[in-house]
Amino acid sequence: MGPAGQNPVVTRPAVTAPGQNSAAMATAVTGPAGALPFSLLLPVYAGDRADFLRRAFDSATVEQTRRPDEAVIVRDGPVGPRLEAELADIERRSVVPVTVVALPDNGGLARALQAGLARARHEVIARADADDVSQPDRFAAQLPVIEAGADLVGSALAEFSTDEHVTGTVRVMPTEPGDIARYARMADPFNHPTVVFRKQAVADAGGYEDLKLMEDYLLFARMIAGGARVRNVPDVLVHYRVGAGAYHRRGGRAMLRSELALQRQLRREGFTTRWQYLRNLAVRGTYRLVPVPLRRWAYRSLLVTRRLPGVLRRP
Repeated sequence: MGPAGQNPVVTRPAVTAPGQNSAAMATAVTGPAGALPFSLLLPVYAGDRADFLRRAFDSATVEQTRRPDEAVIVRDGPVGPRLEAELADIERRSVVPVTVVALPDNGGLARALQAGLARARHEVIARADADDVSQPDRFAAQLPVIEAGADLVGSALAEFSTDEHVTGTVRVMPTEPGDIARYARMADPFNHPTVVFRKQAVADAGGYEDLKLMEDYLLFARMIAGGARVRNVPDVLVHYRVGAGAYHRRGGRAMLRSELALQRQLRREGFTTRWQYLRNLAVRGTYRLVPVPLRRWAYRSLLVTRRLPGVLRRP
């Protein structure tokens, strides 16, 4: 255990992958000369699966053409023996330094991400979830946008259910700052599992605030309102795992309460006009209460840009 009042933290150095010398590893991890170092931030909790975590971590580290300089994994409360064993194995075999932040209780995503940000050593942060798959060129595509001056950059993502190579719905967000700002008055303009950002820009906007399944939207709206430089890459850089209950979780009374709290806060802060506030209550509030089949249709028809049938093969 760490000092009183601090989260237990374990840091492990990187190990060299078989057949890889230290010079080659350094080039892969740090990127081209003059590149900004960055931290991978990945939260995990008891509801995650060990095999999905392994796939997510490997896809965001050893398989990247430009690797993170460290990985910060936040264990959000106690987890089962399989996840504990997987976390220990990740620390042992990782080709990038790993810091595990062990929170004593499950406090939700916002708290976990804030704890991880506090432990990250680098100013640039790349988010990843414990069940998604980052494409090998994800960071090679996004980090140059940050290095060119952006504070926040996301990408398109492709949803899949069981086979990561077979995808359906593709969530493509607006790419230019003005379009992103306009879209944000109606919906979240970033796919959260795809984002890379500057830690100071997030802190300037107040950080992640606890708001069930809406903490990212509130943060990104505040960043936009505060003048953060934002972009989206149009390419699919993350394959997003959609479980059987995905559309069920997007609705219900608890989600409606969270939606109403978000819309009230955006209006209170002047991010939305009165007309936009009322429109969002009518459209987004109704979406939370309709039956699941109708919610699935509305999401796929109205809230995503296109569908990509067939097979996407990783190089």
